[in-house]
Amino acid sequence: MSLAVLRSRALAGMDAPAVSVEVHLANGLPGLTIVGLPDAEVREAKDRVRAALQNVGFDMPARRITVNLAPADLPKESGRFDLPIALGILAASGQIPSKELDRYEFAGELSLSGQLRPVRGALAMTFAIGRGSGDHRRAFILPRANADEAALVMDAAIYPADTLLQVCAHFAATDDGARLERYRNERPGQPVCYPDFSDVKGQQHAKRALEIAAAGNHSLLLMGPPGAGKSMLAARFPGLLPPMTDEEALEAAAVQSLNGSFTAERWRVRPFRSPHHTSSGVALVGGGGVPRPGEVSLAHCGVLFLDELPEFDRKVLEVLRQPLESGRITISRAAQQADFPARFQLIAAMNPCPCGWQGHPSGKCHCTNETALRYRDRVSGPLLDRIDMQIEVKAMSADAMSERVDGEPTAGIAERVARAHAIQLARQGKPNQRLGTHELERHCALDPSGDRTLRSAMALMHWSGRAYHRVLKVARTIADLAGAPAIGAPHMAEAVGYRRGLQGH
Repeated sequence: MSLAVLRSRALAGMDAPAVSVEVHLANGLPGLTIVGLPDAEVREAKDRVRAALQNVGFDMPARRITVNLAPADLPKESGRFDLPIALGILAASGQIPSKELDRYEFAGELSLSGQLRPVRGALAMTFAIGRGSGDHRRAFILPRANADEAALVMDAAIYPADTLLQVCAHFAATDDGARLERYRNERPGQPVCYPDFSDVKGQQHAKRALEIAAAGNHSLLLMGPPGAGKSMLAARFPGLLPPMTDEEALEAAAVQSLNGSFTAERWRVRPFRSPHHTSSGVALVGGGGVPRPGEVSLAHCGVLFLDELPEFDRKVLEVLRQPLESGRITISRAAQQADFPARFQLIAAMNPCPCGWQGHPSGKCHCTNETALRYRDRVSGPLLDRIDMQIEVKAMSADAMSERVDGEPTAGIAERVARAHAIQLARQGKPNQRLGTHELERHCALDPSGDRTLRSAMALMHWSGRAYHRVLKVARTIADLAGAPAIGAPHMAEAVGYRRGLQGH
């Protein structure tokens, strides 16, 4: 037989479209040609495959070999096609049996010695395979290093291998002893640990704001001098969030798999991404010739922490506006378009002025008010309008720092957050922050005193429609934490305080 057809997968955003790897042997000058819109990594497969076949004891046919990756108009990238190409050559040349190949899909990069190296996107590929049914649902042979993440898809038939030789033995074996063993689909069950809030002394105002943000999935901006504890508070914030559901855990793992950063130890751990302020717009939202997820997607179902917010390039920050509203990011290129989830919780921090010490008791700051305002204006009004809560974090006094009493532990705060979160799911099926405009009247009912407080604040501060809705959602979360059915004046007054925290910006 001079033709062999194997199955594999490409990556296109979160999708993994099917790819047929067709290998044909013909008479003519010996050589290996790969067609079907391959990129440089795929074209280089011919050298890796040739060396791997020879080093594990197979013959590289001295014939004209053509490898077609179909469909031809779908871009192909990475070394995941090495394994199916090598097996296709062996099957087409009669060195391994081909009768069972159609029951499997293959992915794996080959080393020159024939070892299988891990590939990106194993979880996305397994998801795509799992969507098949009956005879169309194939088993998946892939590198052992990818087995943990692939096995997160329940009922997927995963057969991990360490070498090309093991895969060939699986198809050539006459008894079960030489065949690959199916990987058990057991999801990791280790407890999730986060830094604890008991490490943070004082800062009750900031802790209360973080509790409200966690309960309602609200974004938060912390402004204060260096050393006030902004980064320390933000690092402990993921521990307040409700435990991840299976759906959230799988979505977050799938995005991290596309970037090659998922490990079994990260299962059910809320992502916490903290990009440096020199990051580019592409690094933040994703991109590239073949689009890959950026920080906003890698923080999906978790926290995106932007420290030193005004130090980010203004154009970079503006790209956050769309995913903050929609929870998704679409990256368009001439050849293709990729859509990634980006439902993250934004926690940002900034200094009040260029030197950072404005308002500090030490009196170190020599910045003028104009200089401080110019510094804060590096963050645009439209972006600030999309941040639900904005508060000042005061510097700690020497007496507060020397106290031996620990702060409230994360477990106590998280328990209150979980109760409020459960109330929201029972009432509307989603966190308050994600309520649509038409849902606000139904779920954010105000009592007469709460309505008067809101109207007075609107008249005084001239909010935009977006700001009005966000204050209403925060007030609803505060009422949920208090177990109140309607939003009263105390709840609304506290919500207004979090919105006017940086007045004078």
